[in-house]
Amino acid sequence: MPYPPLAALFSIIRRIFIVAPDYLNGARMNEPSSNLERLKIRWERFRAWGRKFLPFASGLSVALLAVLLYYSFVIKPTQLTEGQVNDAVAMALGSATPPAAFSAQVYQVIQPSLVLIQTTGPGGSGGSDFGLGSGVVVDQVGDILTSLHVVANAGEIEVTFADGTKSNARVISEQPENDIAVLQVDQLPDVLVPAILGNPGAMQVGDEAFVVGNPFGLYSSMSAGVISGFNRSFRPPEGEFELQGMIQVDAAVNPGNSGGPLLNRSGHVIGIVTGIVNPTEENFFVGIGFAVPINIAVGGGGGSPPY
Repeated sequence: MPYPPLAALFSIIRRIFIVAPDYLNGARMNEPSSNLERLKIRWERFRAWGRKFLPFASGLSVALLAVLLYYSFVIKPTQLTEGQVNDAVAMALGSATPPAAFSAQVYQVIQPSLVLIQTTGPGGSGGSDFGLGSGVVVDQVGDILTSLHVVANAGEIEVTFADGTKSNARVISEQPENDIAVLQVDQLPDVLVPAILGNPGAMQVGDEAFVVGNPFGLYSSMSAGVISGFNRSFRPPEGEFELQGMIQVDAAVNPGNSGGPLLNRSGHVIGIVTGIVNPTEENFFVGIGFAVPINIAVGGGGGSPPY
């Protein structure tokens, strides 16, 4: 729709602001004959409007002034001290719930798959020798990976699952060159939870590493560290073979950890703990532990990791 000419627009404005008020006053006034008369009429209208509005404006101004004075002199805002601010910040930070540590999540993932291995075998002077180690369930049929030296020469092998189920076990496969054995039990628990196998090839030196096992018989204990190196060679003190391609870690490993899982930060098994290096003849951890990469360890069971 086209815009009206300027003359028509001015005419509309004139009717709104000059002619219309005359109708509101009850009668249409004759249009003034000169500009001076128009100005006088507008001035009179403005004065009349001002006389009506002035009491309201004055009252509003007084009210606003009274409120301003009241808040300035009667209600004084409380200023927080530096100590109060610090206390409030400390309380807010203290009430925040931090996220769970990766180690806690790793433990929850692997704990149902961990087993305690106890062995009995012939000892010196006609007595019996007792052994202790760890293992991990790696498939749905209940195969358990552990270190061969944990179960070597054992007359009896007893496995305890995470739910407390105990069963006799036997070695079904051996890999002496990698110190790996696979066990099967006579009785599986009602709920079997195989571990998730990871990819050691995806790991780097410095990555987080976790060990869960039964050191000194302390069931289901966890230690944390980092990957210290790859492709290490290691000969166990009483071993026949020098183990090749080992993963080196600084997570604490002690007697009873052997055969347990080495885990990444997702709780996936990337190795089977096999031994430690100690410059003395003492059998405790001094910072260097070794694990068989899981892709090598599962070869003892004739399978391969799912990656």
